[in-house]
Amino acid sequence: MSHEPQQQRRDPREPTAVGPVPGPPRGEGVEGRRGGTGRVSRDASADREEGPGFADRDGGERLDTGESRGGERAAKSRPGRTRPRRTGLRRAVPTWRTVLGVSVLFALVLLGGFVAGYLLVDIPPANSTATAQSNVYLYKDGTQIARDGEVNRQSVRLSQIPLSVQHAVLAAEDRDFYSERAVDPQAMVRAAWNTVTGKGKQSGSTITQQYVKNYYLGQEQTVTRKVKEFFIAIKLDREETKSGILEGYLNTSYFGRNAYGIQAAAHAYYGKDISAVDTAEGAYLASLLNAPSAYDVAAHPENRPRALARWNYTLDGMVTERWLPLSERATMIFPMPQTAGPASGLSGQRGYIVQAVEDWITSNGIVDEKTLARGGYRITTTLERKKQDAFATAVDRHVMSRRDPGRAADRNVRVGGASIDPASGRVVAMYGGIDYTKQYVNNATRRDYQVGSTFKPFVLAAAVENGSLTQDGRRITPNTLYDGTDRRQVQGRYGPTGYAPENEDNVSYGPVSLRLATDHSVNSVYAQLAQDVGPRRVRETAVALGVPEDTPDLTATPSIALGVATASVLDMAEAYATLANHGRHGTYTLVERITKDGMELELSETPARQVISREAADTTTSVLMGVVRQGSGMAALSAGRPAAGKTGTAEGDKAAWFAGYTPDLATVVAVMGQDPDTGVQKSLYGALGLPRINGGGVPAAIWGEFTAAALAGREAEDFDLTIAEGAEEGFYPPDEPGGPGDDLAGPGGGDGGTGEGRVDEGRSAGGSAPPSNGAGTGRATNGGTPADGRTPPAGGTTGGRPPTAGRTGGGSATGGPVGGTDEGGGAQGGGTRGATGGGVDESGPEGMGGTGGTEGWGVFPDGP
Repeated sequence: MSHEPQQQRRDPREPTAVGPVPGPPRGEGVEGRRGGTGRVSRDASADREEGPGFADRDGGERLDTGESRGGERAAKSRPGRTRPRRTGLRRAVPTWRTVLGVSVLFALVLLGGFVAGYLLVDIPPANSTATAQSNVYLYKDGTQIARDGEVNRQSVRLSQIPLSVQHAVLAAEDRDFYSERAVDPQAMVRAAWNTVTGKGKQSGSTITQQYVKNYYLGQEQTVTRKVKEFFIAIKLDREETKSGILEGYLNTSYFGRNAYGIQAAAHAYYGKDISAVDTAEGAYLASLLNAPSAYDVAAHPENRPRALARWNYTLDGMVTERWLPLSERATMIFPMPQTAGPASGLSGQRGYIVQAVEDWITSNGIVDEKTLARGGYRITTTLERKKQDAFATAVDRHVMSRRDPGRAADRNVRVGGASIDPASGRVVAMYGGIDYTKQYVNNATRRDYQVGSTFKPFVLAAAVENGSLTQDGRRITPNTLYDGTDRRQVQGRYGPTGYAPENEDNVSYGPVSLRLATDHSVNSVYAQLAQDVGPRRVRETAVALGVPEDTPDLTATPSIALGVATASVLDMAEAYATLANHGRHGTYTLVERITKDGMELELSETPARQVISREAADTTTSVLMGVVRQGSGMAALSAGRPAAGKTGTAEGDKAAWFAGYTPDLATVVAVMGQDPDTGVQKSLYGALGLPRINGGGVPAAIWGEFTAAALAGREAEDFDLTIAEGAEEGFYPPDEPGGPGDDLAGPGGGDGGTGEGRVDEGRSAGGSAPPSNGAGTGRATNGGTPADGRTPPAGGTTGGRPPTAGRTGGGSATGGPVGGTDEGGGAQGGGTRGATGGGVDESGPEGMGGTGGTEGWGVFPDGP
């Protein structure tokens, strides 16, 4: 008997117990789905009666929730319908559910990519090419001198571009610019399709996208660049105004002829600023944006039909957009652009000018060097084109045309020049060298050549300014006597200083006035004068006049008088301009105006002030007038105007100078010697076929020709001078008893002799000058007896009237102790310097030659 509990059978009529009802066995359920004999619950039967049942794939009935895995959720999610099985090719075609799912996924990926791209791609800094511009340099009248930099671009404000030109660009490139979004996907797709189908390569980019490409990215055709362009354009459109974007686009677009930006294009095609471009010209410039090279009808005449069609398209677009009246459009004629010229470089004088102007701007703190190098500045200089051309012409005539390729010394010749308006302080002309591309260093601004005797006027001005006295207590004026003996030791307060400079060609002059010592540029006199005035005061005066304080070798020693300092030609022109301006020093400048992006920069300006007294400046001028009138600078008389000036020669004849001025213009010219290969300074001996070049020769001749041309058409003016007391160029009436001789001292330097040439330092043009009051009595030297019987002053020199214009001529003199007559101070020509004179007595001074001159001046004793 089994003790296992027996399973009680449940009465079917009994209610079903509450709780989960176990389903049928898995196999049984499958059989049921497949149409087997599995039992179906009463509840399931009831469900089938109440609504349509579920059919499986084989047509069998599906179990209800309580008996199958699908459960009630499956029954609710799928309506009671039969879906046929997909067979054959239909199985390869995705269902609409798949397509929808993939599309949604793709959209989500795109959206995610857009968000990621927008967040990750920032607006970058502008590329270097887009920001690089040229600095434009102009003459005072606005004509262009040069453009520096490799990129021919000059940015302008949108307000400077005529509205008609702006509309022309929009009509040609993007007519919906102000109303559209930053990017136009439809246009991009259309352009891509046209490109693929062979209808022409098109970009489909908006002006904003083109600006992004020009300014922030580059021109490479890559997917990465295109993606960046897309996102940057969107961001830029949110951060920048439409006007700002259009302005940037017009300043960065390429128009052909190496012109970047519409301002450069206006100059390249029509030779004018964009502000002066009319509607027809603007339409042509706008047409170039599509294909610059193809539409340049001057460079490619065969493309005129294409260019004309594009021009008409642009103008018609303006009419369509109501930016141009139809009546005005009908009258327009195609504006033929000018022929393309050679690239504007820095050859000739242009490079020197650019270099000097940039140095002036940076040294005066207007713009720092790095900022200026970025470009974009429009710099109007003070240079005047007529005067600039006149300088180059004068140099070509007297130097460049005389150079001989077969003459070795001619390879070393350099010329520098500068000219300043004394009243305004503006540099009106500058000559830097033969060609900036051949001789890089600017000879007008370099500071490595001694200025020589052109420094001596500063010593004289310092003496008058400070009321200086000689070592023996005499007040110094231009008429003060000094010992002009060669190699004479400079005397200080406590005796000889040990400094004994040589005179040029070792000529000894004996006692000579400062006025005549200036005419003859006597080193021994001026070294003593500097000692008497005080080298420190001399230096201070030179700096006050305009010589830079940091000039090399501007040392406070007696040698300062001989011009050992190496100031530049431009520095010396500034100092001489201050003398011409009666001692008033203002702002000496090369720049009239600077603008960038339409904004004008403020230039530093120093009010003119009196740096030395008018009497000191004008007294110096009166003495320098004698240098031109009858001294070493007579070649400057070719200017045909009252002039004052001073010659100078550097040690070893490595440079020859002439510095001079009229009331209207101060100009300095220097001829320098330099080996073109090594850069070593060289002597000018033998250059230009001359034995030597001194300041009274070629430099003075250049000065005279330039000054005459620069001032042509202006009435000549006399100097208005206020001379210090006792500094007058005095002379005695011929009948005054007891006077120091009633005749002008003539060129008889020894025991008699008649001058045969025009009286000067011995470097003037030959010729006979009429005597004043008959034959003049020459000076007796070293013990010679004067014709009037008077005893000569110490040193053996009698006084005679100082030379004045119209009172020249040789006079005979009675011989010295040995007696006899000779031709003192013998005349010499051809640019040589000889030593004749003295006659039998050999006591006459050595003659000083030049271009047919004579030597032998009487001196006027110190005034009261």
